[in-house]
Amino acid sequence: MRITNFETRLFGTNIFLLWNTDGGEAIIVDPGMMSTEERDRVFEFVDRHSLTVTHIVLTHGHIDHIASAKATAERYGLPVEGNPDDQFLIDTLPLQIQRFRLNIQPEPFTLGKALNHGDTLTVGGEPLQVISVPGHSPGSIALYAPQSGFVITGDTLFSGSIGRTDLPGGDYATLIHAITDELLTLPADTVVHSGHGPATTIAAEARENPYL
Repeated sequence: MRITNFETRLFGTNIFLLWNTDGGEAIIVDPGMMSTEERDRVFEFVDRHSLTVTHIVLTHGHIDHIASAKATAERYGLPVEGNPDDQFLIDTLPLQIQRFRLNIQPEPFTLGKALNHGDTLTVGGEPLQVISVPGHSPGSIALYAPQSGFVITGDTLFSGSIGRTDLPGGDYATLIHAITDELLTLPADTVVHSGHGPATTIAAEARENPYL
């Protein structure tokens, strides 16, 4: 499985495209694009590589990860998938926009498919496992690709840091528990692709992350 990253300007959010070259399937993770230009970068890449988007997945419901979720779903005729415990965040998109003083108008939407711990998606036949990692938000999930050796952690675990827990639904103890039990138990050489910032590995974070 190949992974391509598109970074947004305002929040430095990582939008991930997971795809394979054989069957041309693709999954868009965290479509937080906040402008037509940022959306076009992702859409044009999909078109240029003749990819078929099969899933649109949210790691959690914060504005910088979902700003273009509805537009992306409409473009590809797909439901937005995520953990329903974060639907309350999606429902309060106007409040999130107001909190960060953003000049955008994305509309709230309803998750079309629930993703829960233990569920599995596929990209070209390769499994992508859903792992529940609450704490940054109640419905935060990670996506683990065991064959390709990487995990997408959203805003749960970063290079040298962890997700903030001062937003609605956040809880520090829950977050540390999720990271320790669900992420640090992955193989040490697993590459960690976070919602912001550079990639790291499970081994590096277990050894050096000051919050753990």
